[in-house]
This record gives sequence, C-alpha cells and structure tokens, in this order.
Amino acid sequence: MKNCNLCLIRHLNAMKELSKEELDRISAYKKVQHYQKGDQLLREGQNTNGIFCIMSGKGKLTRYNSLGKEQIVRFVKSGNLIGYRSAISNEPASLNLTALEEMTACFIPKEAFDEALDNRKFARRIMEMLSEDLKQANMFIANLSQHTVKERLADTLLHLEDVFGTDKEGNINIALSREELSSIIGTASESVIRVLSAFKKEGIIYTKAKKIKLLDKIRLKQIAEGIE
Repeated sequence: MKNCNLCLIRHLNAMKELSKEELDRISAYKKVQHYQKGDQLLREGQNTNGIFCIMSGKGKLTRYNSLGKEQIVRFVKSGNLIGYRSAISNEPASLNLTALEEMTACFIPKEAFDEALDNRKFARRIMEMLSEDLKQANMFIANLSQHTVKERLADTLLHLEDVFGTDKEGNINIALSREELSSIIGTASESVIRVLSAFKKEGIIYTKAKKIKLLDKIRLKQIAEGIE
C-alpha cells in the first residue's frame, strides 16, 4: 500500500495521529518491501536510518548473549512499528528482526520519521511505546529470576495466544519450534519439551508438531501465577 491515507494498518499504531498531509509526506518517502521466511529486516549493530511499519506477517526480535545463543525478546505482527528507539537515539539497532513467515513492511526513512515527531500527539504515542518497551523488559528480567520454567512457559503460551489469536482449528496462530520456545523463556529446549509433555498429559494443552492448542487456560493461568 503506497498511500498511507488508504492503509488500514495505520489505525493500529501511532500513525493514526498523523494528518492527511503528514501521511502524504510519509507516503512520498517510504518504500514497501517484501520478505521471505528467515529474512532479516534488522541486524544488531546495523545503522537503520529509519523505522519499519509491519503491514503483514509475523517476525521475531532477538539478540545474542555472550555465548552466542539467540534470545527471543518479543514477537512482531501486522501494525507494529519497529526501530523507533534507534531512530530517536541515533544509535545502531540493538536487536535483530527476522521474518517467521512471508512479511511485508514499509520502511520509513529517519528524515520522514523526524518530521512526523513534530506532531505532538504522534510523539506522545511514541513515548508511550518506549515506556511500554521498558516495562516489558523489566517484567522479562523479573520473570527469569523469580519464576520457574513451568510458570514461565505457561505465561508464554497464554501471551502468544493473546498476541496472535487462534487459527480455525483453535491452535495458537504462530508455529514455533521447541528451540524458539526455549529461547523465549530462557531455558534449555529439553526443559521445554518435558514441561509441554506434562501439560499435554494433564490435558492442559494439545500439541501436534509445532501447533499448540490451549485446552485449559484457567489452569495455565494458575500455573503462571504459581498456584499449584
């Protein structure tokens, strides 16, 4: 979608605060780009010189620890704006953005993004997003130190369904490997496999390959909160 004024995705993020004229200017600058599964939109340490607006598809934001192991920080989907922290701070990207399926994204150059920040309502929305990012980062650190693998996995499954919804068969609408799940909660894949098997045996979830269906969300919530 070349014309931002005609794009419904803008209503899902801070760009809904921009005027027709401001959106016209962004439309003149931006580039619509298509990606295949596994393509990297951003690389840690890369100078981005702009932000991405995700039009369709799903992706993951990751970073590598001191041992070179990938850590999934969060997932992205249609409507998300990515890269605004680096664009504001004039710093290289601190995360990698990788497509989990076919994705389409609009790249908005920093010049156009900076102009949009002159709109106070848009700027406030971006500030709110930065605040939420910090809140989520603090919660992630707290979860790693204060909760068991079982509790973290239960919370993650509920979060994934909340973010991505379900398909027509009731499965969480994103296919993740056991390695990716272990990367989210910061543990070994063997631990994730063991806990998933226990959940399945108890009738809390149903799994088939990479598909997971939540059968007892009340019980999962109790587990996530440490209620046994």
